[in-house]
Amino acid sequence: DENLHNIYAINIIIGLLSAIVDNVPLVAGAMGMYPLADAGAVGYLADFVQDGQFWQFLAYCAGTGGSILIIGSAAGVAAMGLEKIDFIWYMKKISILALIGYLAGAAVYYFQMQILA
Repeated sequence: DENLHNIYAINIIIGLLSAIVDNVPLVAGAMGMYPLADAGAVGYLADFVQDGQFWQFLAYCAGTGGSILIIGSAAGVAAMGLEKIDFIWYMKKISILALIGYLAGAAVYYFQMQILA
């Protein structure tokens, strides 16, 4: 993070990783890497206060990014078993739609924060 001070890029990458790895260890890792900042923090650290922009966007990215691939969430893995959904079928039919939705939601969040901030 010394070279990348962009909470949006960091969280989008975490969300994309969430498509492969479950979101719980990713969020736990982020909580360890980025501790809560004091309520009076200014500048870049202000995004890391409790319920700050970093944490809100992390919740969106990690939770939604898991749907890009069926193996990215416990619900997806359960659906594979119960409904006999094939990984390749999901990749062909659903993954691109999930990725578009994920990126569209991230863009909406970004523009909301730019307009409202």
